[in-house]
Amino acid sequence: MRALISVSDKTGVVEFARGLRALGWEVIATGGTMKLLRDSGVETINISDVTGFPEICDGRVKTLHPKVHGGLLARRDDPEHLKALKENGIEFIDLVCVNLYPFRQTIARPGVKMEDAIENIDIGGPSMLRSAAKNWADVTVVCDPADYATVLAEIGAGGNTEKATRLKLSAKAYTHTAQYDAMIATYMRAQAGLNEKLFLEFDRVQSLRYGENPHQKANFYREGAEVPYSLAFARQLNGKELSYNNIQDANAALCIVREFDEPFCVGLKHMNPCGAATGRDVLDAWTKAYEADKVSIFGGIVATNRPVTREAAEAMKPIFLEIIMAPKFEPEALEVLCTKKNLRLLEVNMEKGAADPKQYVSVNGGLLVQDLDVATKSVAADMCVTRTQPAAEQMADLDFGWHIVKHVKSNAIVVVKEGRTVGVGAGQMNRIGSAEIALKQARAAGFTEGLVLASDGFFPFDDCVTLAAEYGVTAIVQPGGSVRDEESIAKANEKGIAMLFTGERHFKH
Repeated sequence: MRALISVSDKTGVVEFARGLRALGWEVIATGGTMKLLRDSGVETINISDVTGFPEICDGRVKTLHPKVHGGLLARRDDPEHLKALKENGIEFIDLVCVNLYPFRQTIARPGVKMEDAIENIDIGGPSMLRSAAKNWADVTVVCDPADYATVLAEIGAGGNTEKATRLKLSAKAYTHTAQYDAMIATYMRAQAGLNEKLFLEFDRVQSLRYGENPHQKANFYREGAEVPYSLAFARQLNGKELSYNNIQDANAALCIVREFDEPFCVGLKHMNPCGAATGRDVLDAWTKAYEADKVSIFGGIVATNRPVTREAAEAMKPIFLEIIMAPKFEPEALEVLCTKKNLRLLEVNMEKGAADPKQYVSVNGGLLVQDLDVATKSVAADMCVTRTQPAAEQMADLDFGWHIVKHVKSNAIVVVKEGRTVGVGAGQMNRIGSAEIALKQARAAGFTEGLVLASDGFFPFDDCVTLAAEYGVTAIVQPGGSVRDEESIAKANEKGIAMLFTGERHFKH
């Protein structure tokens, strides 16, 4: 029995080759793999001694030869195949152990040149994997070091791998080459400026108990490269398994946290913030966010951009929460919160400046792809379009409200006072409906003057301005851009309200 080994990732390969030799197998190897094995005392046959042809073109051509692929592809139960091998002096190759050039790692390097990427496109490796995988009935194909132990154990027990194992390894090899080719195609298409095809690669994180509702099946997948503010790469420290709806809500909360550099905390239900606030520290931010809507936060999700301290943990503990997310939990905070066995605690990478991900939304029979809505303008005094100017102390609230309202389901209205939300109106079919919800919530909480209102879209009528004035709003921020902007501006001037136009909208459908 003969094995051909040619790997870029040399993890465990010496032990694997040594195990094959101990079981009486011959080992053929190429280039750097052969040198490593020989230096490690493993008897190895040079691939050139098998093919009778030297490696050429700086190693680009070494295994693309009939004595390799004939030995892999020939069916052991076909007399014509056996005759062809005998006539051409070709011997069987019964096992291929190959993993491919590090293309992903190469193109991930900052400033990598295209010629470096090209040199890391493997040709012989995928060819051998595909040949061996096609002839899985007779040939074992190994592309993952994690499978070395299983292969050695089965050969040791029965002289060869089991047929069921060979089938699984064949499927795994085809998956490996498919991912590799898709990665190369994506890179080359980007270099050529082509975008009419989209290749996606996601790995399953977990099978979920059910989807949005109990009768729906669901799985959770993540993309290959880690991105910040991602639940897919979070570290769970406590609590039961995440559900489909948990993941949706947690992702929405992380998108809001991403907006802020100062200490910030948000409580969220059904993908809308129910309370959000900045503060002196994490405890202050949590307290203000919780007090913004003590009713809705019940059974909600909390995210903060600061490490959770013992003091913050003790304040959060009495409230029924599903998830708390933070960049870190201090050991003393974990002592407090881990006493609640079902409370999910997640540490999330919140590093600023990392690559911004794409957003994928499935529709029946299709997929929508867009850049994640990350960039948000800071609200500035020169955006004011009314005679009345915002008070200096209102500028921070206008900016805060503008960064929150983009994450509320459209039509969205957010009312703010002193660095926290006091009213949120989400997802109504008309803007005045959302305004009524948010403003009534603010009044019920005792906030009746000096309020700031933020809208994710322009006002098509002046009714929102009229209503805002009745509820104590003195400054408004909105995108502008309606053909009736002048009506809203005139109404704001009449009511003594400062109104600012940002020139950008943030709809969330």
